[in-house]
Amino acid sequence: MPDPEDVCVLVPTLNEAETIGEVIDGFAERGYDNVLVVDGRSDDGTREIAVEHGARVIEQTGSGKGQAVREGLEHIEAEYVLMLDGDGTYRPADAERMLEPLDDDYEHVIGNRFAEMEEGSMPKLNGFGNRAINRAFRFIHGRDFEDILSGYRAFTRESAERFRLAADGFGVETEMAVECVKHDVPTKVVPITYEERPEESETNLHPLWDGGSIILTLYQLAKTNNPLFYFGSMGIASNLFGVAIAVYVGVEWVTRNVSHEVLAVVSGVAILFGVQLLMFGVLSDMILALHREQIRRIEERQ
Repeated sequence: MPDPEDVCVLVPTLNEAETIGEVIDGFAERGYDNVLVVDGRSDDGTREIAVEHGARVIEQTGSGKGQAVREGLEHIEAEYVLMLDGDGTYRPADAERMLEPLDDDYEHVIGNRFAEMEEGSMPKLNGFGNRAINRAFRFIHGRDFEDILSGYRAFTRESAERFRLAADGFGVETEMAVECVKHDVPTKVVPITYEERPEESETNLHPLWDGGSIILTLYQLAKTNNPLFYFGSMGIASNLFGVAIAVYVGVEWVTRNVSHEVLAVVSGVAILFGVQLLMFGVLSDMILALHREQIRRIEERQ
């Protein structure tokens, strides 16, 4: 297992005064003294409490969890990074479980919250959304990481430098999972305990708004990782739209002898556009497969 001296604990925060001190102390008790808190301009004393408990604190220049993670990585020189939320739902006691696979040729570790989830720790709506997003990820990107929205991650700094993260909000975990697939990063999923959020601590997650943003991020990232699905889905939608209009125009002509020339043109354009998107998706998928094969051969020669 990596030595604690080689690990930086990265904690993005926003108004976590009730829990951040306990989180930092939990890691300090286990020998992890290099704790970096990236704070999103909290107004409840989170930064001051983090400093009092021995953490290194930087004030986030932007907004959102994703931006905090990107900014935090720029300030980390340690070989390994252990990332988690500061709300007290993740246990410092699981640190060794998270870091151990990094000694076995894995470069990215995801903590599976569903493995040992305490009762009441995740609202039913959030649980349903998480499972739906995991199924969508498995279907679109072809890998089963079990809990892609988990905020408890361990990874090598070298692997993180290959990632191209752009999401500002909670979509950062989705981006990291997609980047692992895209760059073929050896990834391990380990069971962790997910605890109920303390009553005094308020969540920064808005299920509907952030859930929609995560799904949109998941779909947009398919453009470069699974272009056949990305362009194919739009092509099928366009074709269905065109066929539906064509059926309506045909029924109107047969039953009422009414012609809809404009709608007929729209139908034809939609169908042609859909076919072009499908062809573009197939070509893009072939190019991506060739690109990955070339990358694999280059890596084998190194």
